[in-house]
Amino acid sequence: MLITQDGRRPNALIRQALTGTAAQLALLAALGATVGLGAVGWLAATAAAVAVWAVLLRALRRSGARSLGPADRVTMARATLTGGVLALVADSGPHTAPLALVTLSVPALALDAVDGKVARRTGTASAVGARFDMETDALLILVLSVFVSTLHGVWALAVGAMRYAFAALALALPWMRAPLPPSFARKTVAALQGIALVLAASTLLPPPLATAVVGLALALLVWSFGRDTIWLWQSSRPQLALQGLRLGGSGE
Repeated sequence: MLITQDGRRPNALIRQALTGTAAQLALLAALGATVGLGAVGWLAATAAAVAVWAVLLRALRRSGARSLGPADRVTMARATLTGGVLALVADSGPHTAPLALVTLSVPALALDAVDGKVARRTGTASAVGARFDMETDALLILVLSVFVSTLHGVWALAVGAMRYAFAALALALPWMRAPLPPSFARKTVAALQGIALVLAASTLLPPPLATAVVGLALALLVWSFGRDTIWLWQSSRPQLALQGLRLGGSGE
């Protein structure tokens, strides 16, 4: 049992952070003992784990949460697996063992269908949990796209970079920060990105077919983000027009 210097047990969030970090280190040790993992892989994954926990703890404390919810724990398992994928790609680049990468990526992607259901069934859905889930997805897709780009060309990076480009635009354009309505098409396209990247990363497909699969996934992603951007712009036009009228009126 962990005891602090003043004789008290650390709170639940701190204990969970320590447990999660230990799980990440254990996974890295397992990778090191099986496929081999150098200092770069260890450093990249450990730094990512520390950063994830630092940001997550801050967000949870600001929301008033005292512990990770059931769904958050599922997402944390996904984040740990993603850390393993990051370690492999950072350490070996194009020489990453495809079997190890796929073995970690498949459950990380599959569990994406679990955490949301757990949150709804347990009544523990939260804005922090949803954001944690989304950022875990984005990081996994980015890391996979980095690996696939070493096999099929730098253009594959666009698959992983698209989400971050959209977020960057939202920082510059306030009208892009509005919440989007739920969309089955958006969720389907997002899920297809991971499937396409894992297929390409597995090296099971002939290179031309793998390139075509990733290219199709990217095209669908461009369509999805384009559709959302158009919806946000059209939805913001009445508000922008009203603001313009107010500014015009105040200048008279």
